[in-house]
Amino acid sequence: MGIIKINNIKLYAYHGCLEEEAKIGSDYRVDVAIKADLKKSAQSDVLAHTVDYVHLNHIVKQEMAIRSELLEVVAQRILDRFFQELSMIQKAKVSVSKINPPMGGNVEEVVIILTKKR
Repeated sequence: MGIIKINNIKLYAYHGCLEEEAKIGSDYRVDVAIKADLKKSAQSDVLAHTVDYVHLNHIVKQEMAIRSELLEVVAQRILDRFFQELSMIQKAKVSVSKINPPMGGNVEEVVIILTKKR
């Protein structure tokens, strides 16, 4: 078993419950960690034998572009797509962070973390 991580995927999106969030948008960060059997790819040096992190990043970008009120929904969509499209994944963790959320205070970020396993 091995782990593939993609850290600090930076995106601009329009998630949130407030009307201004739908209009103005905000900065987001997504971190991904997946567990899969990487023994074969570690020996073969063949992309088809591993989880393509370009594909993971593509899924994150597509799902972050779909507006949702709750970050939990976005994170769940990302996880669901990972498991639908990449059969090698055994477990995945997705963190979606809203940078400088409009909370009426000095808050650096709000983070939602979801995990899923086969």
